[in-house]
Amino acid sequence: MDLERIFSLLKSSFSLEKLVLILGLLLVCFVTYYVIRRFLIQGLHYIFRRTEYKWDDILIEKGVFNHLAYLAPAIVLYYGVHLFPSITEPAKRIIGTYVFINIILWLGKLLTAGEAIYNTYPISKKYAIKGSVQILKIVLYALGLIIAISLLIDQSPWVLLSGIGAITAVLLFVFKDTILSFVASIQILMNDMVRVGDWIEMPKYGTDGSVVDMALHTVKVQNWDNTITTIPTYKLIEDSFKNWRGMSDSGGRRIKRSILIDQSSIRFCDDEMIEKFEKIQILNEYVRRKKAELDAYNKEHGIDTSQVVNGRRMTNVGTFRAYVIAYLRNHQKIRQDLTFLVRQLAPTPEGLPLEIYVFSNDIIWANYEAIQADIFDHILAVVPEFGLRVFQKPSGHDLGRISGLDLHLK
Repeated sequence: MDLERIFSLLKSSFSLEKLVLILGLLLVCFVTYYVIRRFLIQGLHYIFRRTEYKWDDILIEKGVFNHLAYLAPAIVLYYGVHLFPSITEPAKRIIGTYVFINIILWLGKLLTAGEAIYNTYPISKKYAIKGSVQILKIVLYALGLIIAISLLIDQSPWVLLSGIGAITAVLLFVFKDTILSFVASIQILMNDMVRVGDWIEMPKYGTDGSVVDMALHTVKVQNWDNTITTIPTYKLIEDSFKNWRGMSDSGGRRIKRSILIDQSSIRFCDDEMIEKFEKIQILNEYVRRKKAELDAYNKEHGIDTSQVVNGRRMTNVGTFRAYVIAYLRNHQKIRQDLTFLVRQLAPTPEGLPLEIYVFSNDIIWANYEAIQADIFDHILAVVPEFGLRVFQKPSGHDLGRISGLDLHLK
């Protein structure tokens, strides 16, 4: 072994002169390290912190320049071992390996800093490179380890690589998740399936929140209740999930909710009702136009209007639907350029569903819920003005009234 050889040579050739040389060499290494660390690196930090650029601050934060201080003593030792001819070659090999490892670690820090710099640009929200950087680091460190060992034992790297080929199957099994995650990361990136900041739902994993980090092996999601769910990256390819990015990009959040109209309250409008509806400002134009249209149709076809079932007539539910449309058309929080529907669904045993399908112009959850609540507060309150009733299953109070009992809440 080279280390044993070095120690035996040192022991056999030990002298006071050589001890002084060794101590002097170590002192020079320490001084070199101190000077580089104290003056050069601190000087670079001082200069970079006073520039207007952000990338140099990131280089400092990630410790990219710190390896200069580690390399300086090694360079001194590399040239200083010539004072000891008997151990020059093995010592140079050890020092060269140390320098090479430091360069590999420096490249790793440079990749980390490069990723951090990339994340300061808007494009990083669309294309995350953290997984790719981690793959590069794994390859870099793996190759660096092989080359470092080959330098230390003075053998060709191909000798080690040929030995690794025999355990490829074992390596594939050990790094199965890494390989799957790497392939998944490429697919996610190429298909633009998920970005940092996207709101996703994966019920299978209890995930319902914003993506805060995308790494090689895992994707971290901060749920709506501030809990963190960690999902293996390849699961985004294996399983289905919902991404709400389309809603965010469109600037509109869907409101889809129905109210159930008691079907026994639906009837034709009489003159008194029509006169009442004409006084509703947002319905005034609709009522007059509809009334003129129906009168013209009935006269044209000679319809006997003395019977309500003859011809065409306005209904309270149809007029109510027109009111809801007019109300939402005049609502400042509703997007008029996206899908806008107020429609009847098929009657059910619980009543006639009147569905509102529109989009709010505020996608923030709390604001969206407030807008939706305000809309339905108003609609539910205005239903009786059209002679309609909202259906709900009988409560204890309803049953008490039917039975003649006077029930009061206490």
